[in-house]
Amino acid sequence: MSTTTDRIPVMVPFLGEREEKAVAEVVASGWIAQGPRVAQFEGAFAERVGAGHGVAVSSCTTALHLALVACGIGPDDEVIVPSFSFIATANAVRYVGAEPVFADVDEQTGNLTPETVRAVLGPRTRAIVLVHQGGVPADVRALRELAEPLDILLVEDAACAAGSTYRGAPVGADALVAAWSFHPRKLLTTGEGGMLTLDDADRAARLRRLREHGMSVSAADRHASTGPVLEQYLEVGFNFRMTDIQAAIGLIQLEKLDAMIARRRELAAHYHALLEDVPGVRAVRDPEYGQSNYQSFWVLLDPDFPGGRDGALARLAEGGISARRGIMASHLEPAYEKVEHVDLPVTERLTRDSLILPLFHTMTAAQQERVVAALLEPVASGA
Repeated sequence: MSTTTDRIPVMVPFLGEREEKAVAEVVASGWIAQGPRVAQFEGAFAERVGAGHGVAVSSCTTALHLALVACGIGPDDEVIVPSFSFIATANAVRYVGAEPVFADVDEQTGNLTPETVRAVLGPRTRAIVLVHQGGVPADVRALRELAEPLDILLVEDAACAAGSTYRGAPVGADALVAAWSFHPRKLLTTGEGGMLTLDDADRAARLRRLREHGMSVSAADRHASTGPVLEQYLEVGFNFRMTDIQAAIGLIQLEKLDAMIARRRELAAHYHALLEDVPGVRAVRDPEYGQSNYQSFWVLLDPDFPGGRDGALARLAEGGISARRGIMASHLEPAYEKVEHVDLPVTERLTRDSLILPLFHTMTAAQQERVVAALLEPVASGA
C-alpha cells in the first residue's frame, strides 16, 4: 500500500515563484479586479493562438455561453455537440434556450467528423460546437466545408487545446470564435478562468460588454477617467469577468507554454514506448493533420481487458496512483436522459472503456513506469 508521500497525482499545475511574484505585484498595486493585466493577457493570448482579439472571462463555460449569445443562438435553435465531452459543452447550449443535439465521434481522436455531424443535421440546426477533445485537434477544415454552405456557425470548444496545432497553425487561429479554459487541469492555468478568441472586432467589443453587465464603458475605463462617466447598460449582460490576479498568473503561464508542451510530448512519447505492442491497450496519438498538447493522456482498453476499465482504475488507486475515467458521455447523465438522440456507439465505447493516466510537467520516467506496471499487472501476471 502506498503512502501519501509517494502518491502520483493525475495532474500538477506547473506554478512557481514567478507566479507568486506576479500576484504580489498585483496585490500591491491596489488593482485586483479586471484591469490592465487582463487587457495585457487578452492581447498576449490572442497573439499566441493567431487571433485578432481576446476576451478574458471567468471560465470556459461562460466563454461558450457568451459565444453562443454573440452568435445569436437562442430558443427554437438546435446546436450539434459531441456527447463525448465535459457536460459544460451541452449546458452552454441550454443556457441560451437552444437544444443540444448529440453526435457521435471518431474513435481515434474522440472528435466530431463530417460523417457524425451529417447524421444529425436538421432544419433547425444553427451551429456546431466542435470540441478539440483532450487537446487532440479536430479536423476543422472538414467540418467548415460541411457547415458553411448550410449557413451553420462553427464554434470551437478549445478548452483543452492551448498550444495544440492544426495543419501547422495554432488551434483556433482562424476560428469564428474559440473558447478556452484555464482550469488547473489544463496546461495553462489561472486557477479558474477562460478566454474567447476571434477576429471580428465588433463581436469582440460586444463580448466585452456582455461579460460586464452589458455596460457601455468598462469599469477599468470608468476608473481611469479624470471626469464623470455616465455609463449605460445597452443590453442584458452577465458578470463573467476575470481578475487581474488571475491574468497576472496567466501571463507567466503563457511564457511557459512552449516548454510545457515540449515536456508533455516527451512524456507522452515515453508512455507510447511503454505501451507499444501491449495487447488490449491503445493510447491516444496525434492525428495526421495536427499535433496534440497532450493535455490528457488517455488509453482505450479492449472490452475483454482483464478487470476492465473500472478494475484498472481500482488497481491504480490501490497503488497510490490517481487516474480518471475517460471523457464522460453527456447523454448518459441524468441531466440529459430525456433528450432524444441517435445511437452513439463510439461515444459509449470510449466513455466505458477509456481512462486518463497521470501526466504533469515534473513527472519522472520512473513514475510513468510505475503507472504502466500497475495498469498492466493482470496482463503481466496472465490473469
